[in-house]
Amino acid sequence: MSDSRMALPSTVDERTMLRTFLDFQREALVRKCAGLTDGQLRARPVPSSTLSLLGLVRHLATVERWYFQAVLAGDRPGDLYDLTDDFDAPFNDIADATGAETFVQWRAEVAASRRIEDERSLDAVGRTPGTGSERSLRWVLIHMVDEYARHLGHADILREAIDGRSGE
Repeated sequence: MSDSRMALPSTVDERTMLRTFLDFQREALVRKCAGLTDGQLRARPVPSSTLSLLGLVRHLATVERWYFQAVLAGDRPGDLYDLTDDFDAPFNDIADATGAETFVQWRAEVAASRRIEDERSLDAVGRTPGTGSERSLRWVLIHMVDEYARHLGHADILREAIDGRSGE
């Protein structure tokens, strides 16, 4: 697999750079979950943690929805998985979740994020519901790279504990 981030010329424009790095992280999530059964995706193989790969995918779908649809677009798309008082529902309520349905939802959220991103300049500003904090598209894209990268580290540990596979 070639690393699309490293194929970029060092003088590429900022938007292309941000899109490429975020898309690489999104694609890495798919790669880290590839070839696993629903049971393996739901597994919590690290005894000291309740994290699962499926929970991470659900969480990242929620984060995509929040930052792009709620913050940048000002929509009220509703919750994906937080239908109880459990703030960590995307991670915890996975007993009946499947990889197929979870990735369909995640892909739909990514597609919505890309549409919203395409419609705005990097300097476009949205407001965080509830607090009114301003977030530029540039900030959101950088934050999303950070969010994925952090959770992909978790995914590496989970995947290695499930079947010994690690890294890219």
